[in-house]
Amino acid sequence: MTVRDFDVAVIEFVKYEAVGNDFLVLFDPGRTAPFSPGVVSALCDRHHGVGADGVLRLSGAEGDAVVAMELKNADGGDAETSGNGLRCAALAVVHAGLATTELVIETVVGPARAQVRLAAAGQGEVTVEMGELTVRSVDSPLEGRAAYRVDVGNPHLVLVGATLDGVDLERLGPELETAVPGGQNVEIVAAGADPGRIALRVWERGAGITEACGSGSVAAAAACRLMGLAGDTVVVENPGGLLVVELAGEDPTRPVATLSGPARRVARVEVEMTELCGDGA
Repeated sequence: MTVRDFDVAVIEFVKYEAVGNDFLVLFDPGRTAPFSPGVVSALCDRHHGVGADGVLRLSGAEGDAVVAMELKNADGGDAETSGNGLRCAALAVVHAGLATTELVIETVVGPARAQVRLAAAGQGEVTVEMGELTVRSVDSPLEGRAAYRVDVGNPHLVLVGATLDGVDLERLGPELETAVPGGQNVEIVAAGADPGRIALRVWERGAGITEACGSGSVAAAAACRLMGLAGDTVVVENPGGLLVVELAGEDPTRPVATLSGPARRVARVEVEMTELCGDGA
C-alpha cells in the first residue's frame, strides 16, 4: 500500500511531549490516513522527517471512551500502550474540545481513564490510570543488579542497582530489547537512597534511548516497591524530568498504578505525504 492509495495529500499532526518523550498525534476518526510502518518511521526520523518517539492515532471509539488510541513506535512497530503517550493523547483530546477534564481512552489492552488539569501555553498536568501490573523476579543479565519482568500492558525488563553508573545502555539496549520474543523495554534503575524517589535511564522498544518512559517509570516503581526500596508513592527521575507513580493493592506482585506528570503541546505540523515518503511508503 502506498500514499497514493489514500485520498490524502496533506496531513496535520499535533506534536506533544511529556518530560521529553515526544509524540505526533493524528486525529483520524475514520482511520483513513496513512499509518503504515514506513510512513510512521519516516515521520519519526529526527534527521529526515519531523522527529518523534512515536505516532499516536486517535480515532472513533465505543462505550465510555472518547477516542481509541493506536501507537506505533519510531521504527514503525506496534506498541500496546504508553504511559506518556496516553497522557499526551489525553491533553490533545482536551485541547481539541472533545473532553473537559476527565476522559476514557480505549487501547488494545483495555480502557484507560485520565484526568487533565490545564495550564498556560498548551501545557497541562495529566494523570492516567495504568491498571493492574504483574511483577516477577528473573535472572539478571547484569552482575550486581536485580532483575524484574513487569507487564504494564507492554513488556519491561527492570534492572535495579544502587546507581545508574556502569551500564552502557547504548550498547546493551538492542541486545536486551530483543532477548525475548516480541521485544521489551529496558530500564536501568537507581534506588535505595530515598524510598520516595528513584532514577532511571530507559531503552524503549522500537525507539532506543529516550528522554523518558511513562510505562517504564511505572514498571521501575513497582519493581522497587516489591524489593522494599520504594513506597506507595514514588517520584521517578527520568532524564527529561520527573514523573509520579502511585501504587495500590496488598499484593506487591500485582499492584494497581497511576501515573502523573506534565505534558505540553509543541507545534502543529502539516506534512505533505508524497514529499515525506515518495510513492513507495
